[in-house]
Amino acid sequence: MALHAPVLAPWLLVSLACGLDRLVGDPSWCLHPVQVMGWWIARLRRLAEVWAADVPWKLRLAGGLITALLVMGSVAAGWALERLALATQGPASGLAMGLLLLGLASALAGRSLEQAVEAVLQSLPAADRAAASEPPAATEAALGTARARLAWIVGRDTASLDQAGILRAAAETASENAVDGLFAPLAWMLLGAGLWCWLVAGGMPLADAVSRTPGPLALAWGFKAASTLDSMLGYRHGRLLWLGTAGARLDDLLTWLPCRLVALSLPLAAARPGRALAWFRGALEQGASDPSPNASVSQAAYALAAGVRLGGTNRYPEGLRHKPVLGPEYPEADAFAVRRILGLSTRLEMIWILFSGLVFLQLGPG
Repeated sequence: MALHAPVLAPWLLVSLACGLDRLVGDPSWCLHPVQVMGWWIARLRRLAEVWAADVPWKLRLAGGLITALLVMGSVAAGWALERLALATQGPASGLAMGLLLLGLASALAGRSLEQAVEAVLQSLPAADRAAASEPPAATEAALGTARARLAWIVGRDTASLDQAGILRAAAETASENAVDGLFAPLAWMLLGAGLWCWLVAGGMPLADAVSRTPGPLALAWGFKAASTLDSMLGYRHGRLLWLGTAGARLDDLLTWLPCRLVALSLPLAAARPGRALAWFRGALEQGASDPSPNASVSQAAYALAAGVRLGGTNRYPEGLRHKPVLGPEYPEADAFAVRRILGLSTRLEMIWILFSGLVFLQLGPG
């Protein structure tokens, strides 16, 4: 095992970051990199709109420049931290590596997504039993709390949702954001770690590999920049129809492969490996009619693995949006189904980490 230790060092760093994310999530007292990205996006947007006004080609150009600046800047910041962590010697090296580990964990949203969804479920009045004994005022107050908590993690209008609608929205955001917030950044993180492992396996010292190519943090922060651009500017109304195009398209592109890897591997987390190809084809077919190339595919994959019906009509600030019904043969979402989705994500994350470790191990000396 000692012969493989240098090769496995990048994988171990990613594994520790996954564990740290599951342990502490996103502490409210700590400045999050996404907040910094959001700060820059807001200010660059204001400058772009002053220059471009309502001219579509200018807005598209400005959106492309914002996307390039933010993504390249995030990759550069991550790479700089990686190089600093590996170059620092002496007592400060532990602090530098700790910062690198925190940076990696900040790109993952496994624990924070789970906490946010659980907060919605715990607010619901008698989510898993008949609510006939609940006073109407108490029931409505609980629904109001659940709607308010749900509004923090979904883009749809939550004000008119009943309990069934809240549960469906919670299940859908747990499945869609598992890809956006956890598995897509993890996939890019593992790719960066794999590049380092490959160079180290070829005889290059790890410090030289870090200097040669961006690694897990740089690629993960680059993805998070694209994802944040999409969440802030990727809307189909007003000036954002043109200003947000570049960020939204890049986010779709960077999420495309991780989303399909989730759809292909999720049956393993459901202990149904024999259904992998059938469920994968089913997820692609059921999600094909959605304008997003990824959202309904990820939701369909979870609908099949968790045995729950998702999709349908949602109300957004810009109006109603009709989405495909996913897993139509299954019952509607309840609290148990939402928790099954969360559990599938936890198990699948462990599978990805273990499988990638086996792959990286093969890169070591024979």
